[in-house]
Amino acid sequence: MTYISSARPTILLADVEGILETSRRRNRQDEITGLLVFDGKRFLQVIEGPYQAIETTFARIAQDPRHRALVKLATRSVEVREFGQWAMASHIVGPLIGDGNIVEQVDALTETLTDPNIKATLRGFARVRA
Repeated sequence: MTYISSARPTILLADVEGILETSRRRNRQDEITGLLVFDGKRFLQVIEGPYQAIETTFARIAQDPRHRALVKLATRSVEVREFGQWAMASHIVGPLIGDGNIVEQVDALTETLTDPNIKATLRGFARVRA
């Protein structure tokens, strides 16, 4: 599943770090893998795993007050995981932590992805900010 959302204007770096810490712990338990990219204003996330675990996780994400305007971009079944054993790989850039090269980092994180649509979505997101 791929979704995008807008961060609340009051979000702090500690909030984003908390999201990652909790996601990694829960995702390991629920056999979910994926990638989260945050550009200081928006979150783009791809998660994969057992169908019910994804649905439960997405319902929990939708209730999180640290973001709004959540939009599901794609949902589909896969036979082989794109994100291997990443409990939640991430790239965070923007006003919360200063500038970073989001394009280079996202390109590196997505280099081995075999699904051209997921790769294009993640890389396109990075380039919009660049």
